[in-house]
Amino acid sequence: MNQHDIPGGRTYRRRILAATVAMALAAGAAQAQQASSESTAEATELDRIVVSAPNYVPSGSLTATKSSAPLIETPQSISVVTRDQIDLLGFTDVQQAIRYTAGIVGENYGPDLRYDFLTLRGFTPKQYIDGLQAPISTTIFNVGVDLYGFQEVDVLKGPAAVLYGNSPPGGIYNLTSRRAEDVLGGEIGVKYGSDSYKELHGTVTGPIADGLSARATLLYLDRGSQTEHVEGERTYFAPTFTWNIGENTSLTGLAYYQKDANTGDTNGFLPAEGTRLGNPHGVIPRGRNLGEPDYNRYDRTQTAIGWDFRHAFSDRVSFQQNAKWYEYEEFQKVVYSTGLQEDMRTVNRASYPYAEDVDGFAIDSRFTLVFGGDGGVRHTVLAGYDYRDLENFARFGFAGAPSLDAFAPVYGAAPIDTPELSFIFNDQRVKQSGLYVQDQIKAGNLVVTLSGRYDDVKLHDNQGGVTTKQDEFSYRAGLNYVFDSGWAPYVSYGSSFEPVLGTDSETGEGFEPSTSTQLEAGVKFDARGLPRGVRLFATAALFQIEQDNLVSVQSGQTPMFGRQLGEVEAKGGELEVVARIHDQWSINASYSYTRTEVVRDAGGFATGDPLPTTPEHKLTAFVDYTLQQGSLAGLGFGFGGRYLSESAGSLVDQWNPSVIYAKSTAIWDAIVHYDRDNWRFALNASNLFDKEYVGRCAGIANCIYGQGRQVIATVTWRL
Repeated sequence: MNQHDIPGGRTYRRRILAATVAMALAAGAAQAQQASSESTAEATELDRIVVSAPNYVPSGSLTATKSSAPLIETPQSISVVTRDQIDLLGFTDVQQAIRYTAGIVGENYGPDLRYDFLTLRGFTPKQYIDGLQAPISTTIFNVGVDLYGFQEVDVLKGPAAVLYGNSPPGGIYNLTSRRAEDVLGGEIGVKYGSDSYKELHGTVTGPIADGLSARATLLYLDRGSQTEHVEGERTYFAPTFTWNIGENTSLTGLAYYQKDANTGDTNGFLPAEGTRLGNPHGVIPRGRNLGEPDYNRYDRTQTAIGWDFRHAFSDRVSFQQNAKWYEYEEFQKVVYSTGLQEDMRTVNRASYPYAEDVDGFAIDSRFTLVFGGDGGVRHTVLAGYDYRDLENFARFGFAGAPSLDAFAPVYGAAPIDTPELSFIFNDQRVKQSGLYVQDQIKAGNLVVTLSGRYDDVKLHDNQGGVTTKQDEFSYRAGLNYVFDSGWAPYVSYGSSFEPVLGTDSETGEGFEPSTSTQLEAGVKFDARGLPRGVRLFATAALFQIEQDNLVSVQSGQTPMFGRQLGEVEAKGGELEVVARIHDQWSINASYSYTRTEVVRDAGGFATGDPLPTTPEHKLTAFVDYTLQQGSLAGLGFGFGGRYLSESAGSLVDQWNPSVIYAKSTAIWDAIVHYDRDNWRFALNASNLFDKEYVGRCAGIANCIYGQGRQVIATVTWRL
């Protein structure tokens, strides 16, 4: 949902101004009636009203339908994490932002400083930024761009190819950038916390000329990790402007730059014996680093620049175009453990440098036409064309490295060999074009959504000189009935198409495209029938997904080993509630049941097994209460918990003969915050009781501890 469409912003500032004027008048009246200035000050303090997070509960999202249709009229499950939720709950990345969201899990890789590792309805979702696919690499479906630069996170669950083309069956998530506003506003803040977490951030926006507004967002982050000898540094800068060219025309320019430099990290790779499984020598500490701290390094630079152009020809015909150029470069050299020797304490290690460059351009142009209505059937037709040109070049090297004692490591005992990047992992170019049409038909309380899309994809292997052409038709049909009370049952059926980069590690052949279908039924509720002051959005959904040709990336002696399975099924149910009551209570709650199964494995290994990092049960709840009036107005407290049942760490294959499950885990979070005038003070604690657990074992030599207790203090000054 566009920031300008969100209630708040200018309206909220006007309310604050009105409240300020009202308090000033009340103070003046009190002064006329009381001689004591002390009594006047006391009365003013008691009259003070503090309202924080007014836009906590979402109402709409452009991601689900590329239109202004409210969430309750969308025939598919979608969760929206607003900026007010992000700020109140102190989330620092997308993995944290979806903690209380149904159907999606994260943080399986513990304190990874590079990416957001997510699993949505059993599958890895792809990242979109402002409605355009991010320049994802060959094996990682997100780019790790910092959450501070964005206004909201939208999680669209289930096949989304009918509007976005390249998308996995579990769904996608879209980040909406902060936009410029035509009134002066902004903030500057600092964070300090566990593991030497230090952050300086700020954003400022306002008018700079008649019809022209701008915003600049900046962040600098310097942090450690619960893993010993690991440090991470990040710089993020995002300028943007909005030019209201005329009454019906606007152009928004969007750009960002991010640079990451991490040292010492191995990104996991602890042996299972000593973490998830027993070891005669005891438990390997949660912070143990089995790499080479003075050698290991990860560097990444990414930039993007584009626009959002809108023009309304009339109140029934409009046009919108989004475009963006991306550049993404990463390089790592890492020594990591490959498994224990027979003494169960000495680990073998390997040296693995890896580099990938991704360049891309994406553009999406669409017309919206509205006809009918005036008491009859109303059609909102969306007709669009999008194009994407993406080039990936990934290469790696591999060599042995000196062994290390897992229980008493001595680093730097022998020189490290850095092999040449002589192996090409992927060298392909993808050109994808899609033509799509959607009709949202509204007749009274009934809403019918019909969507179709035709994709034409060309994959060119730069190394072999071979071009593969793929084409597919995707569709979605949905039905909502919105009762006057705010309840809206719905049902939908949709398909998805996903071209896949890379080659099969067993056959050496290029991956086949993946197709999937989903049947979903549920009910939504937007609280329109509840008393004034209660804002709430709730969704309950049942779904079944079937997919062909899933690609699974496994851990073996080399970190990446991709193979293409046969058929996969995921089914389950989800319940989610986001509520704001009288601007004092903020509530997030969700429950997810997700059952996945490999129906047929072409290699004969994993048939009947569940998909990795997909717990059958996820139960979460968080409640925050803020005092609104009185001498302590603005003081708030929050407490909540997250429960995840056990989940598989991998699939069986020739490199990985057995699956290691992560145990079920319950984690508790808490916050204390205080808003006073333009200041905000907050203390957020994740994993409050410091639960020690293994988040995932992707293989016998690749286990990762979950994030331990993390306490972060934030001080923010707002305009």
